[in-house]
Amino acid sequence: MAEGFFRKYRSKWDINSAGIMPSRVNPYAIEVMKELGIDISSHRSKSVDEFLGQDFDYIITVCDNAKESCPNFPGKTKMVHWNFIDPDSIIGNRDKRLEAFRMVRDQINEKIKGFLDVEV
Repeated sequence: MAEGFFRKYRSKWDINSAGIMPSRVNPYAIEVMKELGIDISSHRSKSVDEFLGQDFDYIITVCDNAKESCPNFPGKTKMVHWNFIDPDSIIGNRDKRLEAFRMVRDQINEKIKGFLDVEV
């Protein structure tokens, strides 16, 4: 979801997204982002290992597990950590799960807007 927001607000930036345990882009994430007009259905879940050895201006981790497990990147990379719950960890019916994804989506959106100083 963060990649979708960054691409919306800074389309000319080179944005990459990866995880320490990639699997798939969650269908609930796709659905709640689509509610805001952001299509992430073509995104794919990537491993952070694909990006080792590359230079980045920022590395933003979005959960404590990622912060602890994220490898070091060379250069002038600034590390930023935002801790969000993993909405996929919420157990319940479809409505409860969608509610969790919407909550985290909105938290991510606000954090990114503040980081970029964006008014939408």
